[in-house]
Amino acid sequence: METNTPWLPAPVGSPDVPPSDPGPARALEPAPRKQSWIRRRLSAAGAAIVALLAKLKTILLLLPKLKLLASTGTILVSLAAYALLWGWPFAAGFIALLFVHEMGHVIALRREGLKASAPMFIPFLGAVIAARSLGDNALAEARVGLAGPVLGTIGSAVCILIWHATGNTLWEALAFTGFFLNLFNLLPVVPLDGGRAMAAMAPWMWVVGLAALIPLAIIFPNPIIILILLFAGFETYKRWKLRRSNRPDQQAYYRVKRLDRALVAGVYLTLVAALVIGMHATLLARTIS
Repeated sequence: METNTPWLPAPVGSPDVPPSDPGPARALEPAPRKQSWIRRRLSAAGAAIVALLAKLKTILLLLPKLKLLASTGTILVSLAAYALLWGWPFAAGFIALLFVHEMGHVIALRREGLKASAPMFIPFLGAVIAARSLGDNALAEARVGLAGPVLGTIGSAVCILIWHATGNTLWEALAFTGFFLNLFNLLPVVPLDGGRAMAAMAPWMWVVGLAALIPLAIIFPNPIIILILLFAGFETYKRWKLRRSNRPDQQAYYRVKRLDRALVAGVYLTLVAALVIGMHATLLARTIS
């Protein structure tokens, strides 16, 4: 038992020491120091910080799973939105085609040594991926841009095979839709995939594509086309201004060998031709019931 007296009395009735004798001196036992209020507060704060860091570490470990959950959530929201218009079977097939297209970009980005997010789906606007850059130069940007339509065209062609194997016209409709979406993405304007290809092929085509979008937006007034027109106008102006600045990094970015330029042009034109043929082969006649 602790005591505040400086001496501890000898045990009463001890045979070795008489009761009247105060007993031998024993070493002083220092009283325990009481922590100050500030020190107690700092200790509590330190414990709270340690607990918070532990939680943050757990969140960081779970972050990839959270991103996957976010991507899955956008798929479910888009699926419900498209199903209201076209029914569940077509909506599911449509989202699958969008996913295949975006995975073409993801694969190309990873081949360039760049990280890319999982595809995020936006109802009635398609899907997007996030990446810090599209490559070190215009040729890499073109490869990333064209990879989406290449894989998307293959995915649409698979729908044709399933259509012929099953006779179900749902797959024919999905094939036509896939061909159309990939062809639309090849319009020579940024930020569409065709504009990415033009970075290595012929940057001046950005102005031609932008000029062609204006009457298209007037003839077919559509929120998506108007939105693309606004983005294309801003991006074209920004890029054209940078190119005219004659900065060394800009000149190096758009420096592409003739052979590489020809290869990009060959892939681009082949894709356009294949998509037009695919749309013609899967065109469904509209019927009025």
